[in-house]
Amino acid sequence: MALTIKEEDKFRYIDEGSGEVLVLLHGLFGALSNWEGVVNYFKDNYRVVIPLLPIYDMPLKQAGLDGLNSFLEKFVAFKGLDKMTLIGNSLGGHVGLIYTLKNSDKVTNLVLTGSSGLFENSMGGSFPKRGSYEYIQERVAYTFYDPQTATKELVDEVFETTKSIPKCLRIVAIAKSAQRHNMAKEIPKISQPTLLVWGLNDTITPPLVGHEFNKLIPNSELKFIDKCCHAPMMEHPEKFNFILNQFLDARQNDS
Repeated sequence: MALTIKEEDKFRYIDEGSGEVLVLLHGLFGALSNWEGVVNYFKDNYRVVIPLLPIYDMPLKQAGLDGLNSFLEKFVAFKGLDKMTLIGNSLGGHVGLIYTLKNSDKVTNLVLTGSSGLFENSMGGSFPKRGSYEYIQERVAYTFYDPQTATKELVDEVFETTKSIPKCLRIVAIAKSAQRHNMAKEIPKISQPTLLVWGLNDTITPPLVGHEFNKLIPNSELKFIDKCCHAPMMEHPEKFNFILNQFLDARQNDS
């Protein structure tokens, strides 16, 4: 089922269901649709909220992790969200880590999947080249274990984005900000129960990165999905949802 995007006070977002709040954060080349399988699975029992991060249109001087965290803080305040489970993929996980450390009282649980923050190969080791469809197709396919997951629709979406010089400048600025901001010394302060879901074949944030997060975040557990790369919720939505559901059920039983 297609997701309905709402627009309110300059924010674009998805807000489905009711109950405990799950806030989902997409990655650098991500989109709200990346989380479609998660929304459809959880919206009957949870309130699932996905803000569209202003990666491509935020002021260039603010194009970085601090700017994205500031946006998330404003969005959470605008929607009056509290006691959230924050779930982030790739760059979204990095933003989630920063937000959690700065707004610990708002976050009940943290879920990271293919998160940056320790190490990542951005776009498979290089920044986007404008005007080359084949290059973009190859780079998008690099994100998945099965290249067929990189549908023409998905490749077209990224290609259209990279044709814009202003958007490319923001992408590069944010990617460099993420690479500079290593969080190894900060994340041991995270006290929230944390679930790490990693693709066993992740080429962008390899499995070793998942192990490192698990070692550094005190109250964390690490789950791997086989034949899966950088976006488990897209490549293996059933397995991702099962692991996430088990984690959420266990947290409810603990409380």
